[in-house]
Amino acid sequence: MTQTLSWKLVIDSADPHAQAGFWAEALGYVVEDNSPLIERLLSAGAVPEAATTHAHGRRAWRDLAAARHPDDPYDEVSGTGHGRRLLFQRVPEPKTGKNRLHIDVHSAPGRRDAEAERLVALGAREGRTFDEQGGSWVVMTDPEGNEFCLS
Repeated sequence: MTQTLSWKLVIDSADPHAQAGFWAEALGYVVEDNSPLIERLLSAGAVPEAATTHAHGRRAWRDLAAARHPDDPYDEVSGTGHGRRLLFQRVPEPKTGKNRLHIDVHSAPGRRDAEAERLVALGAREGRTFDEQGGSWVVMTDPEGNEFCLS
């Protein structure tokens, strides 16, 4: 029997809410809304107020934020996505080296330069462009310096 696995990409972050907002805008995703679950847990005394914050106009977990694809299923009680999802978790240490894993963002044909400009306006930085036999892409960094490629 074949088992279908689900997954999410977890990314360490200094500011998970800013990162979730950047990547939601960059990819056309939505920032997950966990506020109904958080409010219920706070009311029940199951979590401390210090575990929460306000972000994106609603109550959120202080140290976690996620962006999910708007067409994928999600749990209506918790707001947690069950499909294509990026989860950002707060960590105390800064990024110190090159990513061992990165996201490739594919633009529509002929739209790479316009997409690079849009991403820079959102807080990304543009780096070196590569033109090789297998394709052409530009290495960019998100607002926290994580590398990604735009083709």
